[in-house]
Amino acid sequence: MNTTERPVPRWAYRLAHLIPFMVLPSGLWRLGLVFGSSMGMLDPDGNAARLAGAGGKVYVVCLTIFSELVALTALGMVSRWGEVAPRWIPIIGGRRVHPYAAIIPATLGGLSLIALWTYAFRNAYTDQFIPFSSTGWKVLMLTCYTPLNLWGPALLVLTWAYYRRRVSAPAVVASVR
Repeated sequence: MNTTERPVPRWAYRLAHLIPFMVLPSGLWRLGLVFGSSMGMLDPDGNAARLAGAGGKVYVVCLTIFSELVALTALGMVSRWGEVAPRWIPIIGGRRVHPYAAIIPATLGGLSLIALWTYAFRNAYTDQFIPFSSTGWKVLMLTCYTPLNLWGPALLVLTWAYYRRRVSAPAVVASVR
């Protein structure tokens, strides 16, 4: 299971594997739009809102795939490929990953996700949000999107565990000697 230099705490391993599932419900909800459902959303005239044209559908599919791929990078925080770049990657393949090459982008990513979802959800539980044809549709959308609020904090906690394992643990071992 674990081929990392230092053991990954079980909770961190589980959290890293949970993060893609925090993103998945929102992606599935968006795919409903691609397949022609309004998902209960209404346009300014009170009609069912639909994605316009193939471009909108391609965008939503690409956004969904991209979001899930970014979420999957959290697995690098608990995997060997988060310590040594896979050999198939040009130029850096097989080389050791400097810890801060993962810590800095993950920290910035976690903070960005917190800012993004805090802003996006600022009116989610008010009447100032997207108009829906019924409360049930709104509840479904919020149920699918609310886990995204946990993505940023979860990534920051996972980054802290990575830091402790890759950066501070060697310093602690060195100071004990």
